[in-house]
Amino acid sequence: MPNIKQAGKRAKQALVRRSSNRSTKSEIATARRIYLEAVESKDKAKALKEFSAFCSKLDKSSKQGVMKKNTADRRKSRAAAMLAKMA
Repeated sequence: MPNIKQAGKRAKQALVRRSSNRSTKSEIATARRIYLEAVESKDKAKALKEFSAFCSKLDKSSKQGVMKKNTADRRKSRAAAMLAKMA
């Protein structure tokens, strides 16, 4: 138990933020898995749709501070390369 009131508040905030970040990262991982399945099935239309959803989640997460912008950009770039390789 924290000795200072502010430390207790910070601990509570950390719990809330950690749970929010974990759920966001889980959504990103799910979107990535769905996108990779579409790429492996060679379905160009579905892959484009899932790529868009994946990039959207990455952009939102970097905007919220869940991950750094360069990390999101790198993941989008690698996903785009996979899509380009399909064509």
